[in-house]
Amino acid sequence: MSNVICSCTLGENAKVRMQLSRMLQREIEHIYGETVEASTLCEVELKCCRREFFDDSSGQRPAIGQAVIVEADGGYDYGIVYSSGIIAEKKLKLKGLEGARDQMSRLVRVATKEDEDALREVRLREPEIREVCRNRIKRHALDMKLVDIELRMDQQKVTVFYTAGHRVDFRSLVRDLASEFKARIQMVQITTREEARRANSFGACGCVLCCSSWIQKIHANPFSEKQHVSEAQSGEIHSHNIIGQCNRPKCCLGYSRPKKAASEKRQEHYPPIGSRVTTPEGTAVIESIDPAKKTIALRYPTDGRLKSLSLDEFTTMFVKK
Repeated sequence: MSNVICSCTLGENAKVRMQLSRMLQREIEHIYGETVEASTLCEVELKCCRREFFDDSSGQRPAIGQAVIVEADGGYDYGIVYSSGIIAEKKLKLKGLEGARDQMSRLVRVATKEDEDALREVRLREPEIREVCRNRIKRHALDMKLVDIELRMDQQKVTVFYTAGHRVDFRSLVRDLASEFKARIQMVQITTREEARRANSFGACGCVLCCSSWIQKIHANPFSEKQHVSEAQSGEIHSHNIIGQCNRPKCCLGYSRPKKAASEKRQEHYPPIGSRVTTPEGTAVIESIDPAKKTIALRYPTDGRLKSLSLDEFTTMFVKK
């Protein structure tokens, strides 16, 4: 399984995102001028689209898209500057994190060539660590599935991501791994959505999965759960067009919602099921309605024959102007 690297360096889609972020930053600097320089706050994107806020009290003022080294839980890590100044301040306020400003970690420095070499070494070591973790899970006979691992840049912490259908006692595994890698081990249980995100694979559209490339909080998508799928889609909830690689409704549904909402608004013009209409072929009964295909099925009681009409055809024939 391939790792999900920081989306700021992942493909053409990420390059466009960073270009837009730079354009927005330049526009803000043009409007607010010196006010922008007064803020020392930076939003940094870490591995797997994680974004955190850091204080750039050193005054280095790294540019958007520039690689930096930041403090991370008793060590340090590598990231990419995603926003700074007023934009970062606004995001901090929207997330309700203003009260944590005093405890905020620092942006240590702009990344050097030596840091890039160290990061490359870390990425080369991760497949070996993943294989060791997989073998140790088998040795301890634990009912869990290893999804991915992350080795922090300072190599002092290994995060193991896994899925399991129930609670797993992995204390002996943690001791074993800590002894093997001489690092702190953190076990993180994730959902099927997060598992698909870390697969970094391609969707039916031919592009890298949205959750892998640019969506920051996949669980915050208000349209990704079944109860938010419109009635027009509910009839085909298990079809290829609805279910993603996570075996859950696709995040794409959130972006088709406005069109579906307009379609649902038209449903008030559908006739009640069981009502009778007079057609040139005789009296018919409304047998069923398919909002997804926008069709109405008519049944003729005399011979049991069924006939399907589109909503537009039905409206033209039976709805008074």
